Amino acid sequence: MSSQKHLIAPSILAADFAKLYDDIIMVNESEADLFHIDIMDGVFVPNISFGFPVLQAIAKHALKPLDVHLMIVDPDRYLKTCQELGADIITVHYEACTHLHRTVAAIKELGCKAGVALNPHTPVSLLKDIVQDVDMVCLMSVNPGFGGQQFIERTYQKIKELRALALENNTDLLIEIDGGVGTANAGKLLAAGADVLVAGNFVFSSDNPKQTIVDLKAVDPTIHFA
Repeated sequence: MSSQKHLIAPSILAADFAKLYDDIIMVNESEADLFHIDIMDGVFVPNISFGFPVLQAIAKHALKPLDVHLMIVDPDRYLKTCQELGADIITVHYEACTHLHRTVAAIKELGCKAGVALNPHTPVSLLKDIVQDVDMVCLMSVNPGFGGQQFIERTYQKIKELRALALENNTDLLIEIDGGVGTANAGKLLAAGADVLVAGNFVFSSDNPKQTIVDLKAVDPTIHFA
């Protein structure tokens, strides 16, 4: 695991869209490190989230980096738009990219950090020839498309495999976990080698989202339930 303290990325998909501005300000004022923004097209995943006008609105008020997760087919069409609207990290799905090296290079040419996401059924070993070129890998710990799903236990083993791969090829790699993350499993995720925890419903449905973010940030990876 990298030496820095783990990062928390509240997932805006779980925010209250009737008071999105208030939720953005809450994240700004919290101990969160990133805004995690899921853009879904209803084709790559069985849901439609929001598009670029909402990303633009978030970017206008966000004071922390934007971690934009493209759950869409043919993401190359929208990389420049994401960058122009303020994305700091652009993550594309391995399963959606025919020419992944080209896509990753295009993201970096735009001055953004490049991330690659893997669906739960996609093995980490498929990243062997690309891991040295990316800044972050996002492991989906639920099947993408909807919030509030049950965490997939196999994720712990995938984190360990990815961390081993990173130690050989890219020691700066960030490992992000997206789906079903909360204080009950955060310690075990971090102990396995995760760096970035995406939390949606766990944060935004809590009675005190700011405190929930504090609790996630304070998790000690050396103390976890086996």
